[in-house]
Amino acid sequence: MPERRLDRARFAKCRAMMERGATPGERAAGAAAASRVAAAAGLSLGEALRLTDDASAHEAPIRSRPRGPAPAPRRPYPWQQPPLRDDPISVEEILAQKAANLARLKRKAARERTRLREACAEQDADRAALREAQAERDRLWAEGKS
Repeated sequence: MPERRLDRARFAKCRAMMERGATPGERAAGAAAASRVAAAAGLSLGEALRLTDDASAHEAPIRSRPRGPAPAPRRPYPWQQPPLRDDPISVEEILAQKAANLARLKRKAARERTRLREACAEQDADRAALREAQAERDRLWAEGKS
């Protein structure tokens, strides 16, 4: 039967609770949890402790490791960036950009109209089915009444 691998992150949390718990109960609960995690990997608590001690000797101490994600690189100021274009934008280019933007907006509006038309048709079909069912119930009620 293949052994499961030790869940090192979970074992490290349980070990921290076992070693640095505020109360004896917390420390006992941490030891019990650590032994359960070790048993799930097919190890005893001592074996798991030795295994993580060997691995942690190669890692940097917890306090020297940075916390959280690495800071994002600072963006340069606008005046430090090279200009996007050397030549000025002509009126024809601006008009072409406006025309392209207007065409994009028209295509988007047409897609939205189509989507709304389909949604309204679906709602109308649902409402028609509900009206028919209600009319049938009303007819049956009227027949039972007379």
